Amino acid sequence: MGDNSRGAARTPVKPMERPKKSAPGSMGKQQSILGFFSKVASAEANASTLSSRPTITHAPNTEQTAALKARSLSVSTLASGPARTEHAANYTQPLRKDEHQDERHSWDRTPLPEAYDDDEEEGGGGSEIGNKNVNNDDIRTPSGYLSPVVHGMDDIAVSDDSDMQQKERKRKRQPENNNPRKRSTVPSPSEGQDDQEGQVMCQWRYDPNNVRPPQPAQPRPVMLHPAPTAFPGKGKEKAHNSKQPRERSAWLANIMDMEKRTPDHPEYDKSTLFIPPHIWNNFTPFEKQYWTVKQRYWDTVVFFRKGKFYELLENDAILGHQLFDLRVTERINMPMVGFPVSSFDTWANQFLSKGFKVARVDEMESALGMEMRVRDSAAAKKNKIIRRELGCVLTGGTLVEETMLHDDMATFCVAIKESIIDDKPAFGIAFVDAAAGRFYVSQFQDDADLTQFETFVVQTSPRELVLERSHLSGKAQRILKNNTTPMTIWNHLKPGTAFWDADTTRRELDSGDYFGSEGGATWPETLAQARDSDLLLSAFGALVHYLRTLKFERSLISRGKFQLYNPIHRHGTLILDGQTLINLEIFANSVNGGGEGTLFKLLNRCITPFGKRLFRQWVCHPLCNAEQINERLDAVDILNADCNIREQFSSGMTKIPDLERLVSRIRAGSCKPNDFIRVLESFEQIEYTISLLRTSSGSGSSNGILARLLASMPNLSEPLDYWKGAFDREKARAEGLFTPNRGIRDDFDGSSDNIDRIKSELQALLTKQKSVLKNRSIKFADVSKEVYQLEVPKAVKVPNDWRQISATANVKRYYFRELESLIRELQEAEEIHSQTVRDITSSFYQTFDMDSEIWLRSINVAAQLDCLMSLANLSSSLGEPRCRPIFVDEKRSVVEFEELRHPYILVDDFIPNDIKLGGNEAKMSLLTGANAAGKSTILRMTCAAVIMAQIGCYVPAVSARLTPIDRIMSRLGANDNILAAQSTFFIELSETKKILAEATPRSLVILDELGRGTSSYDGLAVAQAVLHHIASHIGCVGFFATHYRSLAEEFDKHPEIRPRRMRVYVDDVGRRITFLYKLEDGVAESSFGMHCAAMCGIPNKVIERAEVAAREWEHTGRFKRSLERAKAGCYIPLGVLSDVSSMLRDGGDGMTENDVDVLLRTIEAL
Repeated sequence: MGDNSRGAARTPVKPMERPKKSAPGSMGKQQSILGFFSKVASAEANASTLSSRPTITHAPNTEQTAALKARSLSVSTLASGPARTEHAANYTQPLRKDEHQDERHSWDRTPLPEAYDDDEEEGGGGSEIGNKNVNNDDIRTPSGYLSPVVHGMDDIAVSDDSDMQQKERKRKRQPENNNPRKRSTVPSPSEGQDDQEGQVMCQWRYDPNNVRPPQPAQPRPVMLHPAPTAFPGKGKEKAHNSKQPRERSAWLANIMDMEKRTPDHPEYDKSTLFIPPHIWNNFTPFEKQYWTVKQRYWDTVVFFRKGKFYELLENDAILGHQLFDLRVTERINMPMVGFPVSSFDTWANQFLSKGFKVARVDEMESALGMEMRVRDSAAAKKNKIIRRELGCVLTGGTLVEETMLHDDMATFCVAIKESIIDDKPAFGIAFVDAAAGRFYVSQFQDDADLTQFETFVVQTSPRELVLERSHLSGKAQRILKNNTTPMTIWNHLKPGTAFWDADTTRRELDSGDYFGSEGGATWPETLAQARDSDLLLSAFGALVHYLRTLKFERSLISRGKFQLYNPIHRHGTLILDGQTLINLEIFANSVNGGGEGTLFKLLNRCITPFGKRLFRQWVCHPLCNAEQINERLDAVDILNADCNIREQFSSGMTKIPDLERLVSRIRAGSCKPNDFIRVLESFEQIEYTISLLRTSSGSGSSNGILARLLASMPNLSEPLDYWKGAFDREKARAEGLFTPNRGIRDDFDGSSDNIDRIKSELQALLTKQKSVLKNRSIKFADVSKEVYQLEVPKAVKVPNDWRQISATANVKRYYFRELESLIRELQEAEEIHSQTVRDITSSFYQTFDMDSEIWLRSINVAAQLDCLMSLANLSSSLGEPRCRPIFVDEKRSVVEFEELRHPYILVDDFIPNDIKLGGNEAKMSLLTGANAAGKSTILRMTCAAVIMAQIGCYVPAVSARLTPIDRIMSRLGANDNILAAQSTFFIELSETKKILAEATPRSLVILDELGRGTSSYDGLAVAQAVLHHIASHIGCVGFFATHYRSLAEEFDKHPEIRPRRMRVYVDDVGRRITFLYKLEDGVAESSFGMHCAAMCGIPNKVIERAEVAAREWEHTGRFKRSLERAKAGCYIPLGVLSDVSSMLRDGGDGMTENDVDVLLRTIEAL
């Protein structure tokens, strides 16, 4: 900028004057500052010279006023087309460090991203896209003075007749900044005129010293510059200059997918974008490179590699500005945000954390490589641009990079296919843990409540979903929405073309050469067994197609790691269905859905990431076989008896990285050399730790699971010996490149020798020139990308054919023909060497993968040992009393705990209770008590203790004795589902129906306040019927918590129902309750609702009226009359009458031996 603009900013006591008319060559600088002065009347400007307090007024003509009012001051230079106007309200012009912005924003702004170096690749940083920037002087404005700053006012010019007659103050001009990396982001007029409509932003300062009211000003003549011809003489116009902004950007303002469907179309594909052919034909080669990717990944944030930087362009740049306040500049008429390549992981993580997908477009060659390719190909010369390709697409459910994975738990991407088979819902499911490179497949037929499907969703907590568009039932969608987080990514694929059917999947897998050769016989065993499962294969096909769009399906599938998954194991494990996992808060709490306060959080003491993932599976599927449970408990006893074993394992395995994920990345060829070294060192540490455990006392002499695990650890010494001498680890760790030891790779040795030869010739040439020029101080110097410049003192005379490259105050640096030839030869040799290094890296990873079975087996053994160590650590930290549970094999189920505590609560803060279910006692406990007396706590801690016992852990009790439980079923809490038109009572009955259908005599059932969602009469009737059926016909053990005290009288003589209550101390005068939290025999006198109401602050007047109503209903209601008949001894429970009637009518065909036995004992008791 000229001196006048700085004068206005730095000399407030002087009246500001208009700049003098610029020469044609300085029009760009004049236009960038004349916006304000074009609005000041000449008469007022002349009058201001006579005042000590100048007043500046602004009075544009009518057309200018309308134009400026139509623009928001917060709209940046980027809001030039219809596609960007929708973001204008949230989009601001980027500011330099020394500029100010609106007072609503912070003064301390994020610095501009480092400007691009034009020398980074062939043709400079802007050669591919025709970008030119202008270095403008800084505008420095002290606070407190009215000082306008106008950017890009190229469309306004002012006649010279209105120049203000002010005395010009001379001052030293600031030197212009010639550093190409610090250039301004203000676009020059040569960048095209069609964006200047939106490139106006004024910034005003209030002058506290000028309090005079503004004087009226006369409008001054204003002349608009005609729009210059875009790029005259260059042949074809560039796409961004061929049309006016609104017309050119119509295809971005009114977007359509590639099938020309608008967003309101039911089949609209949000991932694609239609680009009109006439727009495409006018794109530059760089624009075609970008839009080739972006039009197929429209819903994805594309990181586009440009030299040493990644760029976000167009809508992605606007998104980055709105979300993270990233500084935006203009490039080829598109918004652009840029940051160094080293920051990719940081910013990709930011977008991924917001639920976006991230695509990375990488350069597949260097500038030198492009020159070599263009030189060897005549066709390539027409398209002289660095070759770029889509490298990968990152999503929240398919992350593999360690820096992006913030949790040791598995992250799943799940494809779901739903259908109807025999009038029942059926599901085919395929999901992948991309970080570990493992696929899981499943197909099952479900019940009407989708119990298995819900269990699967709760167990896996999908991070990303791949669904068939319009083919998923409403109930399945509600289960997914209720059990996933807001950050879960939902992908709806078109049936047939994207969501493949089974036949398409078979054909693609057979022809895709995923497993080494063509033919179905080469499929992995697990997948081959499911070849005829159409739903499973359709889901897997959808997952393969989706991974193909992410550019890494081949690396995952070719590993052949497939496993069948069954959400509910019918044999050998304790079944915890989805509803029970939710009600008992096993993995997610009911407050915010997080892991704090959950049972898994308490139990998980593993120290390795792969151990934690295996332990989650142990909690999902506790054991049901007493022999297997006792084996784990024996291992816990051994580990707790000798603390050295645990200490040795802990010290050896604490710093072990996630080997399961790293080995998977090695097989995919995406592992970094530093991580590869960590893997090798970790396996060496595992081998050493296992050798210590084998020699420890106690572990080697046992025949239990601990000894078998140690014996099954594969021998790691043989494969590790090879890697000890394969390459220089320290050099690889420091440089990030593998340097094979001599003799390992002949091609690497030859390439290194060639580079050494050329460098020797360069040193010989340097020695020769020192002798010829007779100066010993001559040396080589590297400046930026110009390497091996011959640095010569200025006093030394050099040959005339030498070409000066750079200079300082004391030396000059030269190139000459012989030197340039050697440098070129060295650069090409280094390019070939870098390719050789990449080939060596790939070769090393393939060699490592040849022993993949050994590595994976050792990881599995280490994970199981880690889980056993976790159980031992947990058992020893429960405090006293704690005990080893005793499992018995008896005909009658039994669950007995003496002085059981809740595992979450410290010893001194909890009142223990005795739990006795089954055995010599009644199987069901009818639990009554006041509100908040601790009934729900009794139910939950009993279930938690059973789970702990059956995964092989000690329990917080004096003693524990139980038969293995095959299933825990629960009905807890009160909730509804408004969207599904399901009331609280409907949800209660749905959960109860599953209990009545699935529970067995070996099950543990807990029901809390069944029937409270409807009227008292209906609720009591349902509760009575359900309790009778569970106790008389199912024969399971459990609790039935209720406020219906009449149930105790109804089942007073039932042999399998025992009335229990929570002890309280009641102060009737003060309406206060003291909760004693002690479980005892008997029926609660009342629920003490009025006392609880008083404790909650309900007014006494309301409570007194409620007490009168309660006493009246108690004396006149059906409940009272039924209680009186029962006390008179003439009342036979309705359930008994029903069973007797059924036996007499059907001859006992529908009753089991247990049913008849319970009925006879009940009659005998009556």
